[in-house]
Amino acid sequence: MEQSQESYPPPVYRNALQPERERSLRTLTHVLYALYAVHWLTGGLTIVIAIIINYVKRSDAAGTPYEAHFDWQIRSFWMCLLGYVIGGLLLFVVIGIPVLWAVSIWMLYRIIKGWLYLYDNKPLLNPRAWF
Repeated sequence: MEQSQESYPPPVYRNALQPERERSLRTLTHVLYALYAVHWLTGGLTIVIAIIINYVKRSDAAGTPYEAHFDWQIRSFWMCLLGYVIGGLLLFVVIGIPVLWAVSIWMLYRIIKGWLYLYDNKPLLNPRAWF
């Protein structure tokens, strides 16, 4: 018996999967922004879930328009955590309350900005920026 020249299974062409992959990543990115947005209501549980998903799926987002959104979300998490820790430590000298409010407003700004860019299908030009 002769072997067929065609391989089995047939090769999957990257371009055929690209739209589905990007659609899936776009939906996931929306879900992640939603998890970040409700973290105040869940005592921080959803933000922990979101950061874990960010790190697990980060390699899937590499090379797509959503890579910058993942970087933006990850950086937002770590800077927010640092701000919350500093604000928490400063609660003993009363200045912690305004610090915690400022960090919360900054985080809300980053969530809204990133989510609007995602909604408009625009890439974040500098995901490492503070604003």
